[in-house]
Amino acid sequence: MSPEDIAALPYRPCVGVMLINRDGLIFAGQRIDTAAPAWQMPQGGIDPGEDPRAAALRELGEEIGVTPDLVEVIAETPQPLAYELPLEMVPKIWKGRYRGQEQRWYLMRFKGNDAQIDLAQPHPEFSQWRWIAADDMLAAIVPFKRAIYAQVIEAFRKHLA
Repeated sequence: MSPEDIAALPYRPCVGVMLINRDGLIFAGQRIDTAAPAWQMPQGGIDPGEDPRAAALRELGEEIGVTPDLVEVIAETPQPLAYELPLEMVPKIWKGRYRGQEQRWYLMRFKGNDAQIDLAQPHPEFSQWRWIAADDMLAAIVPFKRAIYAQVIEAFRKHLA
């Protein structure tokens, strides 16, 4: 695919969840599909006709086993935030249909206990997880997502440790 072909592609509609604990630390999961350090927050696509907030709650269940009763929605970004995939990744991810993702981000407080986080889901996304500070989250994310994570952290900064 040429850079021009990629630039003409749409963004994948998506949601992201910054899940924080009582101390204002952020949930970070290590992606299961790579041995390299690749920590991220829960995120995923919005199904056709699905409300973004419902998609965010669904993704929490699918990725880390956290049900809606275990979270409190605190805030959301005022508009979706977009990021571009590196050009060489576009043909390999999502069958080359998207140039990146446009994400609606939600800040949610986890009201449960750590034992209620369960990575052993039917389609696991993470191999391990931890609670980390915002600056550590920025350092742990893959470089092409760093700018969008900085925007999310800035949007929700007053709620973080």
